[in-house]
Amino acid sequence: MPRFITFLLLLLSLPYSLDAQPKYEVRAAWISTAYGLDWPSHYALSATSIQRQKEELTTYLDQLQAAHFNTVLFQVRLRSDVLYPSAIEPFSSVLTGKAGRTPGYDPLAFAVAECHKRGMECHAWMVAIPLGSKKQVASLGKQSVVQRHKSLCVAYKNEYFLNPGQPRTKEYLFSLVKEVVSRYDVDGVQFDYLRYPEHATAFPDRKEFRHYGKGRNLEQWRRDNITDILRYIYKGIKTLKPWVKVTVCPVGKYNDTSRYPSRGWNAFATVHQDTKVWLAEGIVDQLYPMMYFQGNNFYPFVLDWQEQAGGRHIIPGLGIYFLHAQEGNWKLDEVVRQLHYLRHHRLPGEAFYRMKFLADDSQGIYTELAEHFYTQPALQPPMPWLDHIAPTPPTNLQVKKIAEGYTKLTWQPSADNDSLNTPMYVVYASDTYPVDTALPQNIVAQGVRDTSYIYSPSYPWQRKEYFAVTAVDRYGNESK
Repeated sequence: MPRFITFLLLLLSLPYSLDAQPKYEVRAAWISTAYGLDWPSHYALSATSIQRQKEELTTYLDQLQAAHFNTVLFQVRLRSDVLYPSAIEPFSSVLTGKAGRTPGYDPLAFAVAECHKRGMECHAWMVAIPLGSKKQVASLGKQSVVQRHKSLCVAYKNEYFLNPGQPRTKEYLFSLVKEVVSRYDVDGVQFDYLRYPEHATAFPDRKEFRHYGKGRNLEQWRRDNITDILRYIYKGIKTLKPWVKVTVCPVGKYNDTSRYPSRGWNAFATVHQDTKVWLAEGIVDQLYPMMYFQGNNFYPFVLDWQEQAGGRHIIPGLGIYFLHAQEGNWKLDEVVRQLHYLRHHRLPGEAFYRMKFLADDSQGIYTELAEHFYTQPALQPPMPWLDHIAPTPPTNLQVKKIAEGYTKLTWQPSADNDSLNTPMYVVYASDTYPVDTALPQNIVAQGVRDTSYIYSPSYPWQRKEYFAVTAVDRYGNESK
């Protein structure tokens, strides 16, 4: 075949190959609660305002569900304050206007339940090392970690930090994680700022370095401290609930590549995150590198992350806040090109920072996702390094029309090899028999936690005649 014809055929096939909807893909959004950036926009001070706060969150979740998102990264630890009743740290003031005051409900429990109702995962996003400005810490009074555990904390540039060089820091952080993982049905725990401050040559940890350095140079010792914290927490979470995903959002470039410099901003040298070791050692399930860049600051570094993955999931974080006129005034085409690139190179998903810019449809980003990139649902990519055995198939599927436009499906439950793991279900529908469960366009519901489902499409012409149900475990393994 002549070369120009081959090239023409390639061009004609390119949009389809890039836009093809994968069946497995992480589609995540960060909901930032720090300073009320995304949520909440008002305080919970009465029954009415509590309800308004809840409705504001569910409006966001409805928007995400409508655009076939499947993962919510919900910020539950801000700066040494939290969004759930804790015996360790106080309630954040973003909920009520005053630190330590209960909002009258449990926001994390509410978020988890509402995400699961919509078939979406809920990950507890926790800021790890920074504790806030001196003013912020003072507002917490005797409840602050700086008051309760002074030996773990250091002051640096008008802020307080947990000291990664203090061996008990990892135990303190795990105590917070254990509270969340033990008490809530979260699907993942994500660590933000699991790192030293950038270019922290004067960070006050020389005493600990002299005591614990053991022949290493300062830079390597600091990297080992962060790795040790992650290793300790990873193993602790897997002991409690092995299916809970452990994820970290590192700085968006690991290090200089052979062809492109990181321009003085990278995880390895700038903030002491040795993510290559994390991936190689298997002490993280997913990485969400914060790739809030354009051009050659983005594309070659995506491939660098992918080459390091070692079978784990790399979920690039896209900085859609730059679409706002006051943030960067990027054009929508910039993000669209990045999405095409991630799909073309078969990355297992992407995340968007942050929710407000999706909700506001900044430069049409939400519309673009809903109408072009996320037109079909997607399931969570499996995690075979944790478990690769699928549940038994559901049995005895019964289909019964219960009203005009409503069909009830019921089935007998599945079983999983992990006795602590109750399978969930995926419902498929099609006009052809047998239903092809390989096609994402046939998915009508996922994350179903009951053995029944009411099928009611929005429009009569969307109704399907045939159905299939599969079971999926918390590791992403799907049955026949």
